[in-house]
Amino acid sequence: MNTIHNFDAGKLFLSVTACELAGVVGAFLTVPTLNTWYALLTKPSFTPPSWFFPPAWVLLYLLMGIGLYVVWAKGFERPEVRNAMRMFAVQFVLNVLWPIIFFGNRNIGVGLACIIALWISVALTVVEFGRVSRKSAVFLFPYLVWVSFAFFLNYGFWVLNR
Repeated sequence: MNTIHNFDAGKLFLSVTACELAGVVGAFLTVPTLNTWYALLTKPSFTPPSWFFPPAWVLLYLLMGIGLYVVWAKGFERPEVRNAMRMFAVQFVLNVLWPIIFFGNRNIGVGLACIIALWISVALTVVEFGRVSRKSAVFLFPYLVWVSFAFFLNYGFWVLNR
């Protein structure tokens, strides 16, 4: 059954807050480079304006957090829930690492390798979430689409700035 029997505001708050904090880490590393290193890069023609990224990520982290909550609410004692949450943790770590590598270390090539690993881990997380709840997988689908776009964007930066 795919319904949540007992709403837990604390778990929802923790799930969403943890995801949004990943955005804070990314912003902390990204913002200082926007007018320096990043401004000097040759950008792919399809690069969105800088103002677009913060609201997109806030929404994506919100959806990730809700998806995580839906899985967690199914009961951590269930093996499929634990597997889904472990896979979520893997993609979450890669999500936090990417801005550290790309913006913090200013390493576009290693960032590209990281985003490939991120895409694979997000796709696997969608699969694992789907085993627990289709609804939770749907919450992650926009994130998978965004990471797909981000891969092409990172690849474009790598090709143009080698």
